[in-house]
Amino acid sequence: MGARLGRRAGPEAGSGAGAAAGSGPAPYERRVRWLREIQSTLRERRPERARQLLRLLRQDLGLEGTLLTDILYRNVTFLNLVDPISHDLLVNLARDLQCPKKDYELWKSSDKICRQLIYHLTPHSKRERGPSLPQRKTPSCLKSSLQKTLPGGETVDLSGIPLSARDVQHIARYLGSHGAGLAVLDLSFTGLSDELLHLLLPSLWLLPHLTQLLLNGNRLTQAAARELTEAVKDTTKFPVLAWVDLGNNVDVASLPQPLLVGLRRRLSQRTSLPTIYESLDFEAGDGIAGFPTAASTWGSAAADPGPEPQACCAR
Repeated sequence: MGARLGRRAGPEAGSGAGAAAGSGPAPYERRVRWLREIQSTLRERRPERARQLLRLLRQDLGLEGTLLTDILYRNVTFLNLVDPISHDLLVNLARDLQCPKKDYELWKSSDKICRQLIYHLTPHSKRERGPSLPQRKTPSCLKSSLQKTLPGGETVDLSGIPLSARDVQHIARYLGSHGAGLAVLDLSFTGLSDELLHLLLPSLWLLPHLTQLLLNGNRLTQAAARELTEAVKDTTKFPVLAWVDLGNNVDVASLPQPLLVGLRRRLSQRTSLPTIYESLDFEAGDGIAGFPTAASTWGSAAADPGPEPQACCAR
């Protein structure tokens, strides 16, 4: 991963990252505050301030500072963005702010993109407290959530429940006795840190049918991604794991290539991951110097000339 991809967004983002590793607000809460400020500044007809906030947000997500053509075509490590949805929405928002239609229409389309980003970057909850963030579940929900999953045994959804070290130990014991048929484990927006994931991993890699592990919206760093990568290198661990969601964490902008290769080996002949490019993929001679010709699946994102277009588009 390039150094510029992981660059933090100045003092404000740096302090937020430090808080994310401790007991302060989670990274997604800081990002949502920036998006709401972008909305308010656009309503006040201050697009320049909105562009500054957008640049700060993209830096905090690791998506600012490198041309999009580099991300898509020139550097293989950039092909594995953990959150292409946020990336595409941020590219659309940058284009919208750089090339507005008319003054009275400027905030309307941009506001819609901001609302889409806020929904994507926060826990999906039907209970919301007005314009604030979705209401988080209480720790008491943990036991009831595990009890609900006992009959089916295929999915455990703990999303939005703040987890402590004691909770993680309880989950580990539960998985040891009831995890044989578990296929999907959702631990998104639980405040999971590198240390807590380290405690839980030995219980996770023993699950024989776990195919999806959702860890987005937490306090995980690149260290957690490296630990997962080392575990996946061992074929006796995570025997059928197909996907890990690490988006919207502290500083995990792209998945390590060895992690994706390990997942592909587990999938065998059943399917393939289009973000992985290995030497066998270019034996037909369609690639040039080891680079894919047209492999992006991100639609409109591939057409963007960079994070900050210089020329205004025609609307």
